[in-house]
Amino acid sequence: MTSLPAPQPGAKKLALVIDLDTCVGCHACVVSCKEWNAFGETGPLPEFSPYQAEPWGVWLNRVHTFEVGDGEDGRTVHFPKNCYHCEEPDCVTVCPTGASYKRAEDGIVLVDAALCIGCKLCSWACPYGAREFDEDGGVMKKCTLCVDRIYDENLPEAERMPACVMACPTSARHFGDLGDASSEVSKLVAARGGYEPMPEMGYRPVGKYLPPRSMASRVRGRTTEHERPGGNGFLQWIDRVLSR
Repeated sequence: MTSLPAPQPGAKKLALVIDLDTCVGCHACVVSCKEWNAFGETGPLPEFSPYQAEPWGVWLNRVHTFEVGDGEDGRTVHFPKNCYHCEEPDCVTVCPTGASYKRAEDGIVLVDAALCIGCKLCSWACPYGAREFDEDGGVMKKCTLCVDRIYDENLPEAERMPACVMACPTSARHFGDLGDASSEVSKLVAARGGYEPMPEMGYRPVGKYLPPRSMASRVRGRTTEHERPGGNGFLQWIDRVLSR
């Protein structure tokens, strides 16, 4: 089985922080992810029966939409789902060939297609449904945080971001180093009570969600109990959704 890299002092922990308060469910992130990753590091990402009644294929980013609450606090929540690049990813340690691995220098979890045998153990080990099996190629694929883009020195520095972040029209998606407490994403998580999905599983997801704020809390400028990590409302709902 595959081993995780030894922790490196000062190593980056790159991941996405997604604001559920401002995501409008437009799927720009989904389309831009598909477009960018159809080539290069991950591609191709095949489609099956795209114009039929039940199309399906490989998507590294998906958005689910739910109705939450009722009365004045009822709202529609758009819930983007992608890989969280966990610190303790079982999807890596169950891999029998070393195809699934975690990078020590930045924490990104990747799949080496040349080593993948399509056994699907990693997808069974991931409780978040972040793995996508390519039936055409017989290999597993997943979000790479656009590793071929974020380190591309031919791009202007401002564009060295995951495609989904660049495409988001409401700036609901944020990218950065969550291992650095002084980074903008870390400050955002601290200010908004950023939440990691299903912490009880012990995978220690690096990526975080910023919970939606109620209309009342927006007016009063404060966070209500159901929005705090450990509350009894929306955050527990996230766990239930991911557990389905």
